[in-house]
Amino acid sequence: MESTESLMGFQEYWRIFQRRWFPASVVFGSIIILTILAIFQQKPTYEAEGKLSFKKTSLTSSLTGLGKEIGELEKVGEQSNPLTTEMEIIRSNPLIQKTINKLNLKDDQGKPIKSKFFLSNLTIAPIRGADLLSVTYKDRNKKIAAEVVNTLIHFYIENNQTSLRAETVAARQFIENQLPIAEKKVRQMETELRDFKEKNRVAVLQEEARVAIGNIGNLERQISDTKSQLANATAQSKAFQEQLQMTAQEGITLTALSQSPGVQEAMKEYQLVERQLDVERTRFQESSSIIATLQSKKAALKALLDAQIKNVLGNKTELPQGSLQFGELKPKIIEEFIKVENQRQGLENQLLPLLKTLTEYKVRLNNLPRLEKEQRELESNLQVSQSIYESLLKKRQEISIAENQNVGNARIVQPAIVPEEAVASRKALFLVTGVLFGSLLAIGTALLLESQDRSIKTAEEARELFDFTLLGLIPYYKKSEKNKGKFFRPKLPSPDTEVSSVEVIVRDMPYTAIGAAYRMLQANLRFLSSDKEIKVIVVSSSLPQEGKSTVVANLAVTVAQLGRKVLLIDADMHCPVQHQIWELSNQEGLSNIIVGQAEAKTAIKSVIDNLDVLPCGVIPPNPMALLDSQRISLLIDQFSANYDFVIIDTPALNIAADALILGKKTDGLLLVARPKVLDSGSVAFAKDILKKSHQQVLGLVVNGVIPQNEPHSHYYFANESDKSARSLSKN
Repeated sequence: MESTESLMGFQEYWRIFQRRWFPASVVFGSIIILTILAIFQQKPTYEAEGKLSFKKTSLTSSLTGLGKEIGELEKVGEQSNPLTTEMEIIRSNPLIQKTINKLNLKDDQGKPIKSKFFLSNLTIAPIRGADLLSVTYKDRNKKIAAEVVNTLIHFYIENNQTSLRAETVAARQFIENQLPIAEKKVRQMETELRDFKEKNRVAVLQEEARVAIGNIGNLERQISDTKSQLANATAQSKAFQEQLQMTAQEGITLTALSQSPGVQEAMKEYQLVERQLDVERTRFQESSSIIATLQSKKAALKALLDAQIKNVLGNKTELPQGSLQFGELKPKIIEEFIKVENQRQGLENQLLPLLKTLTEYKVRLNNLPRLEKEQRELESNLQVSQSIYESLLKKRQEISIAENQNVGNARIVQPAIVPEEAVASRKALFLVTGVLFGSLLAIGTALLLESQDRSIKTAEEARELFDFTLLGLIPYYKKSEKNKGKFFRPKLPSPDTEVSSVEVIVRDMPYTAIGAAYRMLQANLRFLSSDKEIKVIVVSSSLPQEGKSTVVANLAVTVAQLGRKVLLIDADMHCPVQHQIWELSNQEGLSNIIVGQAEAKTAIKSVIDNLDVLPCGVIPPNPMALLDSQRISLLIDQFSANYDFVIIDTPALNIAADALILGKKTDGLLLVARPKVLDSGSVAFAKDILKKSHQQVLGLVVNGVIPQNEPHSHYYFANESDKSARSLSKN
């Protein structure tokens, strides 16, 4: 299957070349002539060669150990090659221009040569299996060839050393600019670390953490003991408080009053007056002067007592009535109560500092990891800054030494010498190249012309574009004195002379391939419809010069030869042809019959057995008016009744609408197409106008087919015709 498709593709290209052989041959010949002229104009060329060796690092740097990184040959990308990079540097425009200017290289016109010309003669290539580059230059002057190579590689070595030394200077300047920044950074890190330690009271955090953990344990034990003692003292104080029904402060106050002589004396007198007042109240009424005197005395003693208490206690405490009954208190119990209360308060005061200290230790211990982390970060930053600073100092010292070295990783292995012999001639290579280039250009020219040509070239293209039923394929034929009556392989047809050399080949040479093609056409027409016989058809084409009149004449003869009575009507009132084909007079014809100036029986002429021809007649000024009349419809009905088959020749579709008008009055329209005359634009126009006018298109006849241009070659016509006949018989 693939071989068949390949063969068909080759045949298609071969047919394109056959159609475009002349311009393709002109292009090919021009290229060959130019190539030959170029070969003969060539002069002896000499080629000089020099070689460069490369080391990964500079030899001097390797020996001294200083500046190894400067100018080191390394790949930058995955696909890059250090030697390729150096090759491009050698080919760079600055080095080339310096070489041109140094040697004052001139062209044939005496002008400095261009870089493009210089590069066309320069070849730089790596030597396989070695870190070497070969630099060659071609010139018609052997000395110049050697001088160019030596000068170029000298400039390259000089440029290599200069650029590497410039890198060293740039590196030193960069380091010198960075040193103050690095030193400042070190000082800043030292200050931040010192401020951190001072602010957070940091000495040795790990030792501090160990000590803090031990102190927290001791504090927790002390707090536990203190809380236990405090609980015991609180319980005793609560028991004394319940027993005495007073607070510790009240007990202290009463103890102080009991020890004051003035308070005790005033208290005794006050109690004595109180007892007298109680006794007298039993004897006298409240309004009695004795009662009043005793009450006054009681009030005076009360004020005296209060003054004595105030002298002892001040204004801090107010005693309830009856609380100075010292005889009812227990001084020893109060003393014990006060002692216990003092002990309890002392324990409370002792516990608070312990708890505060414990809290401070725990907070400090919790902050130690954070402080340790911050300290490590600060110390790490300080170490990095110090390391960078020390590294910069060391690098500055190394680069200062390397700056004075002869740094370079390329050297000349072999300088160019003046060549003794010219480069071997490449005439054969140039000729082969010219032939190949000419062939490609010729093929391209043929394909370009073919792509710009919109004409229909094969019957296959016509069938695909029209998409109508293919009823017949009529081979191209040409009248020849030597080969008269024979079908032969012609050159491409010239459609400009259709009428002058028309012959009714089916009548004159019935036993030819063309006769068989017309017989197949009439058979396909008969098989088109099984329910209604086709008796009247209209034949037209998209353009003039497609051979429709020839097809009409030969088809009419073919049907007549089968014994059917046929009428051929020339309805082309723009350019009638049938009267010339049949050598008839055109004084009377269809136009005369329509307007009533002639009778059909006199205008119709018999040309062969069973075939009558009705010429066009006098050409009217407005053919469409005649063909669209009721009279033509009556005539078509009359002819259809009198003849077995009526075929009407009409003008091309792009000239007039006559074929469209008559097509609606008949059984259908037969369209003739001719390759090399028809183009894709005309096909689109014809299909559009046929579709819009709702024509009954019977099918397509491809005329003037050249067998060797068709994709199916020698068996194309028979197979295609048989296929069409079988498809029509099935329908």
